Amino acid sequence: MAFLEQYHLLGLLIGISTFLMIGLFHPVVIKAEYYWGTRCWWVFLLLGLAGVVGSLWTDNVLLAALAGVFAFSSFWTIKELFDQRKRVLKGWFPMNPKRKKAYESDDKR
Repeated sequence: MAFLEQYHLLGLLIGISTFLMIGLFHPVVIKAEYYWGTRCWWVFLLLGLAGVVGSLWTDNVLLAALAGVFAFSSFWTIKELFDQRKRVLKGWFPMNPKRKKAYESDDKR
């Protein structure tokens, strides 16, 4: 940590980590909606709350920042799950044929 602070690399590491974390959540949203639909939203709520607690609990700036980014990426994922469902209904993403009945009620609108 001292090396990162001495050479002013902490911000870059946080930026790169944020970019990678957000990039990781994109396929997670797609896969989660495909296999479980929107009913798994509460998992991301719990992950987000754990990230908030972790961010508040630590004195380490790097860990606090990464936990905060993780927390709010998890919260954003909840919204994206519901948006992903709409994208599937529009035909922009594939529908899971095993869960076709889950989309039928929204299909008639």
